[in-house]
Amino acid sequence: MPSSKDIKLTVVDQSPIRRGGTPVDALNESVELAIHTENLGYSRYWVAEHHNSNSFSGTSPEILIGQIAAKTSAIRVGSAGVMLSHYSALKVAEQFSVLDSFHPDRIDLGIGRAPGSDRKTAAALTYPRPTMDVFSDFPQMVSDLLSFLEDGVQSDHALSGIKAQSSGKETSPSVWLLGSSDYSARLAAEMGLPFSFADFFGNTSEYGPQVTDLYRNNFIPSDYLPEPKVNVSLQVICADTEDHARFVGSSRNINKIISTMGKSTKGLLPPEEASVWPMDDHVRAYMEQTTQSYIEGNPEQVKEGILASSERYQTSDIGIVSNCYYFDDRKRSYELVAKSMDIRQNLQPNVTTG
Repeated sequence: MPSSKDIKLTVVDQSPIRRGGTPVDALNESVELAIHTENLGYSRYWVAEHHNSNSFSGTSPEILIGQIAAKTSAIRVGSAGVMLSHYSALKVAEQFSVLDSFHPDRIDLGIGRAPGSDRKTAAALTYPRPTMDVFSDFPQMVSDLLSFLEDGVQSDHALSGIKAQSSGKETSPSVWLLGSSDYSARLAAEMGLPFSFADFFGNTSEYGPQVTDLYRNNFIPSDYLPEPKVNVSLQVICADTEDHARFVGSSRNINKIISTMGKSTKGLLPPEEASVWPMDDHVRAYMEQTTQSYIEGNPEQVKEGILASSERYQTSDIGIVSNCYYFDDRKRSYELVAKSMDIRQNLQPNVTTG
């Protein structure tokens, strides 16, 4: 089993909204959490993209990234991810080039092809234009995005001569391809890009190691990346005791169940309510199946779970998703994970320990 001294931790933040709270609360808490986790020794802070959601407020990761990067000093800040299929490759490249201009060598551009919403909302993001054919158009969009970020597209391309930003920049955003399927893994391998696997979905862990192995085995070295690079993001709740971790985690678990049933909770339920939410045997079995890869418990249990996942996926690059009703519980969870993994020892000299 790998040692904690080898682990690099990333915060993956979905900007959760609590019932009775507001999207404004959630966004401000994301900024505060970024400051907090930078001081704890986390290496990156990635924010998600969701639309028309009662549970998550991060509709514009590029704007939130700018706010977070401005309030922190050294932690890398990025997207997990921008849903490229909704947008123009050039516009996304321009947005992240601007972010990189203000915060050089600190910006990560994680891109995905999932809608980040329901079908009607996805259609609204491109309306009145038709939604794109993800399977046929997405690889071209990724290729164009990379070209726009670098020296511009090739001379035989219809968009030859166009760049995201004028020359003279010394750095550019670090691009990751995000996914939970073999499609994303194959594309990342073919294009020579780093790949982040979404184990935190809860229903992907059974085949996740096979997907990341497929990525490694098919990886083609590129000018962008000479060898495969894998991140895996996990669902983690850590508390001082196992019982309290399960109590805190009940908000996230019940939110997932209700959402899957097509209903709305209007935000995360408080654990006082979620922990006693009535479930029949069918619903309980479904919850246990869909949350089986979740890691929750006291610091020693969580450390063991993270290291076991690191071994399963053969990577020391780990993302942590921790959605809690109470912000203090969320901050405490990240504190306990950082302490249990002793991540301060892995800080680079230029990373703040404030």
